[in-house]
Amino acid sequence: MAWRTIIVSRHAKISLSANNIVIQTDQDRFHVPVSDIDVLMLSTLQGVITTAAINALNRGQAVIIFIDESGNPSCEIQTTSSPRRNAHRITQQVNWIKERVERLWTLIVTSKIKNQLAVCEHLDCPNLIIETALNEIEINDVSNREAVAARAYFPAIFGKGFSRDELNEKNAALNYGYAIIHSLINREITIRGNMTCIGIHHDRTDNQYNLGSDLMEPFRPIIDQWVATHGIVTSTFKFNEFTPDIKYGLVDLLNLELVFNGKKGLLRNIIGDYVNDCLRFLNQEINHINVEVTIPNEVSSREINGFI
Repeated sequence: MAWRTIIVSRHAKISLSANNIVIQTDQDRFHVPVSDIDVLMLSTLQGVITTAAINALNRGQAVIIFIDESGNPSCEIQTTSSPRRNAHRITQQVNWIKERVERLWTLIVTSKIKNQLAVCEHLDCPNLIIETALNEIEINDVSNREAVAARAYFPAIFGKGFSRDELNEKNAALNYGYAIIHSLINREITIRGNMTCIGIHHDRTDNQYNLGSDLMEPFRPIIDQWVATHGIVTSTFKFNEFTPDIKYGLVDLLNLELVFNGKKGLLRNIIGDYVNDCLRFLNQEINHINVEVTIPNEVSSREINGFI
């Protein structure tokens, strides 16, 4: 199973040799087996990658993420097809049963708000509005308790007056972390034969990843907690700039150990199990589903396993 996250942050050429990804910099030459790579992030505008390397990583179902001049994820390369994708699978998705769609969305929103409430408790800022929103969720969240909770949640953990619409370092970090998780969820959807553009709640015609946007919701608070924890001057980071250290810490959250439906695992692996459960439920392959994502009360930052 692929497990390595490789970040290329300086001038480099990335090529393929003997089923190894070769990363040639001005001073060094690194060889990494294709089968080891889960995510390759090009965090530089001075990197070159060959089509042979792209195709090899694609066959290995790795995600390749490119960073723009502002330091944010701008695009990704991942497989666009799967042996599991066929006319029957697409017909299934287009005709997902309404009751199952609504049931799953209710569980997703419930899990998200539970984790938002947990983050508030971990940060010692409990919030009655979020707790009330959690208790008022109806089937399919028809009263949009998700939005009510969000309006109270972000000012609670980032300070009064904070807005997700502002251009600042914290929002940049949140968007960066969300994009990484979104990419992995999109990959899991694709390799299981489903279309990312057909969602269960999000339905924007200009969003090719509506389903990924739906399924990632329970994992957003993991990013929120990390950014909030490091959002003040600490011994680890000074969060007055969106620095490379902050980006590396966000990427390394893929190696965070958490609990999904009572079972411990790394976030990068739990995402696959979770997406698989959701799609099997929607495709009527199973009749019962739980969405219980429990995050630890400390989301720490460790050294990532491949930084060049």
